[in-house]
Amino acid sequence: MHAGTRAAPGRANQVAGLYLVEKQVGAAMISSLILANVIVFVAELFAGDALLRSFALWPPGAAGIGADGGFSPWQLLTYAFLHASVPHLVFNMFGMFMFGRDVERALGRVRTGVLYLASVLSAAFTQMAVMGLSTLPAGPIVGASGGVFGLLLAYAVLFPRRMILLLIPPIPMPAWLFATVYALVELTLGISGSHSGIAHFAHLGGMAGSGVLLWRWLRGRAGGR
Repeated sequence: MHAGTRAAPGRANQVAGLYLVEKQVGAAMISSLILANVIVFVAELFAGDALLRSFALWPPGAAGIGADGGFSPWQLLTYAFLHASVPHLVFNMFGMFMFGRDVERALGRVRTGVLYLASVLSAAFTQMAVMGLSTLPAGPIVGASGGVFGLLLAYAVLFPRRMILLLIPPIPMPAWLFATVYALVELTLGISGSHSGIAHFAHLGGMAGSGVLLWRWLRGRAGGR
């Protein structure tokens, strides 16, 4: 996927009720998150299953290499820095790079970090809740997808008319439509059980966490007028 061109930096704008300052400087938070994910993945290559046992998200009743260790609270965050394969890492970092830079330029470093954190947490809780209700075997959860989907939702809210070009198939569409279609696809796949190795509800949970936070910020901005 490819995000459309952004507005010229250095201008103050108001989008969807939020005051946005597109700074000349780079997106330090997003760059740091990408670097951290890459470093952790390299560590995974050397550590084998050790990191997965302690830092993947293991829901109650999960089976596999980490079942003996079980759930620990820190896994609600650490799972988002682990990845199952090189393509898994590359696709997530590509999405984080494409959407996260403009979100950070709009919201600033701190708010972007808070939004990403909220998305990761809500993704974890959502997937755990779904696994708890499911009769299917539970497994470990890894990947930054929940946070990336939160950034996608934020991008669609802040820049709804920006055009995004899908790679496969090459169809251009506005950001708001792209996010909506993606959410519907994830919901459909999650309910149908298709692609069972993918945490579809974690993706939706990441979008939900981002949406709640953006709504609170928007409401606060509207109330301050």
